Amino acid sequence: MARKPRICAPGLTYHVMSRCIESSEKMKRDSIKNIMEEVINMALSKYAFEFVSYTILSNHFHFTIKTVENGATISRIMQYIKSRVAQRYNKMMNRTGPFWNERFKDIIIEHSDDPEPHFFNHLWCQAFNSVRKGYVSDPRKYRYSSINAYLDENYQSPVKITLHPFFLALGDTFSERVKKFLLYEERYRKRMAFLV
Repeated sequence: MARKPRICAPGLTYHVMSRCIESSEKMKRDSIKNIMEEVINMALSKYAFEFVSYTILSNHFHFTIKTVENGATISRIMQYIKSRVAQRYNKMMNRTGPFWNERFKDIIIEHSDDPEPHFFNHLWCQAFNSVRKGYVSDPRKYRYSSINAYLDENYQSPVKITLHPFFLALGDTFSERVKKFLLYEERYRKRMAFLV
């Protein structure tokens, strides 16, 4: 059966995800997660796009990427990131063979029924991956996530984060935006508690 063609267009916000081969924990070590962050920054230097958020876990990652006019397609960006990480991992581990399990999956935020709430729920869901995996008790404490860029105006992210227009539209000041953004966290925590 033929694969569904990927929609590649400027001005779209993509939630992208990919797993390591056989869902193995190839990114368990901090040194590999650091490589991922370095490669993301390399991609940002090479291509025009906005990196909105991320969480890197032991066996998969979640990114939020916004394509821009006259910039790279989501396919080009992800091909670069995934291939560079695989090359560097294989060289470091003195191995050959695939690193990633499959082509990356993507969801276009703007194509959802209600894009703005979908986006904010996605950011919290992405951040809470570290809690669900048992790495930390609060997503703010997880080193390989960008959630603090949306909570602390002075946060220095190891990866250049561009705050999404949906977040910027929450208020005139950073503190106003955070106050509204935290309401989405509260709702997300209630849903998590309900599911347990």
